[in-house]
Amino acid sequence: MNTARPFQFGQLPAGADLDALVAVTFGDLSSQFMNMPRGGSFVEYADFRAGYEALRMSTRGFAAFDAHSCWQAMLQDARAFLALRAVIGVTPPEWGDLTRERTGVQIPNGAARTYDGAAKKDPGYFARCSPLVADRVRAMVEAACDVLRRGVEDVPEGAVNRLDKFDTREGVPSISHAAEHHVPYAVLLYERFLGRPFAGHRDAVSESVGDVMESAIEALLTQARIPFRKTRRAERVPGFEQAPDFFVPDEISPRVVIEAKITGDDGTARDKVARILRLGQMRDAAAREGRTPWQLVACIDGRGFGVRKQDMRDLLTVTRGKVFTLNTLDGLVPFTDLAEFAPPSA
Repeated sequence: MNTARPFQFGQLPAGADLDALVAVTFGDLSSQFMNMPRGGSFVEYADFRAGYEALRMSTRGFAAFDAHSCWQAMLQDARAFLALRAVIGVTPPEWGDLTRERTGVQIPNGAARTYDGAAKKDPGYFARCSPLVADRVRAMVEAACDVLRRGVEDVPEGAVNRLDKFDTREGVPSISHAAEHHVPYAVLLYERFLGRPFAGHRDAVSESVGDVMESAIEALLTQARIPFRKTRRAERVPGFEQAPDFFVPDEISPRVVIEAKITGDDGTARDKVARILRLGQMRDAAAREGRTPWQLVACIDGRGFGVRKQDMRDLLTVTRGKVFTLNTLDGLVPFTDLAEFAPPSA
């Protein structure tokens, strides 16, 4: 950090060039869309491949592609469910709708997502599932096999069928051909399963993207042996309209309040800025009432915060310069009142 950052001042200097400070902070923002939380639902290729192999072997290289063979594969390895879904190219709720249309069996959207999520985490899930789950999933498998056996059927003018892919266009023969020739079929299906490279996983962990920043803050505070209270999502804290992400040392007598957010969306960024501004108003009200005010700290990242200069000006003003990004997070403890709570090193 060769260039002075706003947080390095004890207080923002009177008459500080806010535009220059905004430019410096903008320069520290990074897109972050290349990194996502793994979460508990991410499936490694080797695990997906194991499910694919169970499906391939049970169907004799997709030559004996029927509901019984596919269900036997899932009993052996639940991740065969994921491989079959990738062959069709649908989401779990869409597969449920397909099942209702083809078999008449109702598969609630939440149930379809639950089966998919369980298959990701537990290869033995279907071997131990309840009779209700087994009946529903067998119906899903029956619908999938029916659709794939038929291949592309009549398509209305101006539409395109989602089975019009090189591996499903002619039904089961297309699948067998793809598995035996030209491409490493498991790799193709894994990419399709992830969806628009990693989009399927991104959607699954969309609410956890901010956890990257929160986890980094938590690690810093823990390493520095600073007492803190991390709030839960949507938690209500007395005295706060919306609970901030961290209180130091606690919410009863806070001395430092930290808001954390990563976003590439400028609308989401603006909402977070509004929350931080509201916290600033609450801090100032506490001071006017003779109560000890807390120091307000913003830890942000993502290009969404780099769209509106005025929002960043407001953010720097209300936090008195205490704005950090993942690139400058190493300054969080030494350049804030958090340093007062860090015991001296041995």
